[in-house]
Amino acid sequence: MLFKQLFEPESSTYTYLLHCSDTGTTALIDPVIETVDRDLAVLQELGLTLDYAVETHIHADHITGGRLLRDRTGCRLAGPAMDDLPCRDLGLREGEPLRVGHLEVNPLYTPGHTDTHHAYLLDNAGLKMLFSGDALLIEACGRTDFQSGDASTLYRSIHDKFFNLPDETLVYPCHDYEERCITTISQEKARNPRLGKGKSEAEFVAIMDGMDLPYPQKIDWALPGNEACGDCPDNMPDHKQRLCEADTQG
Repeated sequence: MLFKQLFEPESSTYTYLLHCSDTGTTALIDPVIETVDRDLAVLQELGLTLDYAVETHIHADHITGGRLLRDRTGCRLAGPAMDDLPCRDLGLREGEPLRVGHLEVNPLYTPGHTDTHHAYLLDNAGLKMLFSGDALLIEACGRTDFQSGDASTLYRSIHDKFFNLPDETLVYPCHDYEERCITTISQEKARNPRLGKGKSEAEFVAIMDGMDLPYPQKIDWALPGNEACGDCPDNMPDHKQRLCEADTQG
């Protein structure tokens, strides 16, 4: 397997490249529209063809690069079937692995940040790799105060689906805002200030309810853009519209 972690600094978003060396099949998890050219350059440099662009959820802080990647490579767009987006090619469900060549990417239904959020679990030669989306971050977790979020639901998702995994499971989140790249289940159980050291559901809910976070800056145009798999909506700022205009120009 070939694996790369790629970073988009404006939204602090990680995109993950998974490649099956046996079959040549390749997937990108959570691509960002601002870094489509970079992703294509990485693929070209490595001599890879993109087969799937996979989403963990409908993002509120950036627009996906999925549509542009499909336009330019012919890849298939995949994400939670619960989103019911006609622009996607493949709906993913827990219990039905996405096969990236010989790699089995197992969807885990993990609502709470959004009500359709899915993480993806990969067993790489006995070492589990968890792509946790926005549900579990490094010593943090996703917000629960907008977009169908619910703190109690997120607490149960993390405890039932993540904290039952082996302690050595590597956790790759969708975001980090402090230049960190990776965590483990063991570290989050011990050090996560919202969830660690056996915090109860009531304690977690109180922490999340008391955060008083600002309204997401991009949500009003990011959500409709992502519901269209990365099409730029009319209310997108002018300096961002060029990202889609560049595609129409070839």
